[in-house]
Amino acid sequence: MPTTVRGKCVAAMLFALITALAPAGAGEAQEAGSADGRAKNVIIFIGDGMGTSQRDLIRYATVGTEGQLAMDAMPYAGRSGTSPLDPEAFVTDSAAGGTAIASGVKTFNGAVGIDAEENPVPTVLERAERAGKATGLVSNSQITDATPASFGSHVADRDEQSEIARQYLEESKPEVILGGGEDYWYPEDNPGAHPDEPEVDPEEKSAGTEGNLVRKARDLGYEYATDAAELRAAGGPRLLGLFANEEMFQQNPEGEGAVYDPQVALSEMTQKAIDTLSQDPDGFLLMVEEEGIDEMAHQSNAELVIEAGRQLDEAVEVGKSFAESDAETLVIVAADHETGSLAIEDTNEIQSDPAYPNESGEGRTSEDGPLRVANSDKKFLVDWTTANHTAEDVPVTAMGPGGENLVGVYENTHIHDAMLDALFGSSPPSVSAPATSTTSASASSTASASADAQRMPDTGGPSVGPWLVVLAGALGGLGILVSRRVLRGDG
Repeated sequence: MPTTVRGKCVAAMLFALITALAPAGAGEAQEAGSADGRAKNVIIFIGDGMGTSQRDLIRYATVGTEGQLAMDAMPYAGRSGTSPLDPEAFVTDSAAGGTAIASGVKTFNGAVGIDAEENPVPTVLERAERAGKATGLVSNSQITDATPASFGSHVADRDEQSEIARQYLEESKPEVILGGGEDYWYPEDNPGAHPDEPEVDPEEKSAGTEGNLVRKARDLGYEYATDAAELRAAGGPRLLGLFANEEMFQQNPEGEGAVYDPQVALSEMTQKAIDTLSQDPDGFLLMVEEEGIDEMAHQSNAELVIEAGRQLDEAVEVGKSFAESDAETLVIVAADHETGSLAIEDTNEIQSDPAYPNESGEGRTSEDGPLRVANSDKKFLVDWTTANHTAEDVPVTAMGPGGENLVGVYENTHIHDAMLDALFGSSPPSVSAPATSTTSASASSTASASADAQRMPDTGGPSVGPWLVVLAGALGGLGILVSRRVLRGDG
């Protein structure tokens, strides 16, 4: 072969290699998405109370230092600030944190789906419904608790759980509603499938304020499930499942009856929700919350934080499996805040240097452990700083079209903006949040208009993976060198 032709062939081969690597550097084949780069579906997982240390704890205890959680094995990663817009509090609760993620608006603690002036703000779920997409809410807490409520309701007090349930049915209208909290769907002295005052917690009993909402749901066409068998058998396009009086676990102090054993696993609820929602040809939006990480961290219970995190990761694997078969699906794993500010430490016999004393805590926040690192003979301790929430940033990981917008450092409101941009671009469908007893309809239209145009801010993350830039440069330089050598006859 003539040297000139050989040189051109080498250069062409190197260029082809660089081109072939580029999609993989952007997050493998599923990152291609639709023709216009938009997401048809969004699945967002929220690990309530799950900071970076919680993710590390879950990973060390379940897959070890050499393994990787499903929620971490994603091509895009960033970190989110969590501060509320509260006149008194600096640290957020789940209501303000959830509202920021769902609506892109900072608000005060306890507020759900409203801004700091108590005006209702449209949520990404409501926008998806308005656009003709199916939507769903899944949680192993009360399905009317703060995080899911932030996606589908507008109240000034997160404790108005019956009103939140009513708004689901009559206003936001998600097709799938799965979780605990049956007590808020039935009026007092009208127990549902889960008996009042059970032995595990005699304080649990029906306390609804809006009538029999299960009956209303059935009248509206929802198929109702109360246990795993009924959930598996359900086949309609609308599905309500309530699997516990309150949360689907017992978050008592360690040694006082704490139990994490939901009768329906989060992964099973997630799979059913995806199976149901994915029948809609226009796509879907699904929010899945794991609440046990937060509740068990409030109790400084490391072992049950690990178990809650393991079940969340199994649910994330379900979402990822769907996304791997559907290139138009964006999957996000985020958190509303961190709880406990836990530290992962060596065992006492290793860290006994008096020059560097170990603060082991006392009472409720004393150390847990030693716990074993999975696939290893090493052990570690978990030390707790507080039994409350903290202001720490929380990790965010993503895969699929639009995931690149979640690289970098940003506020939690940006997660909402990234979801909206992935689904609709810069012109999302306008939605006026419904007026409720705690909000005004006139203010709603103003809030909706201000949220209409979403632009992706610079989050500080690279648009192309830096390793890909280096590799492309190296290969390009190698191509030039080889071509010159061939042309000179050196090769």
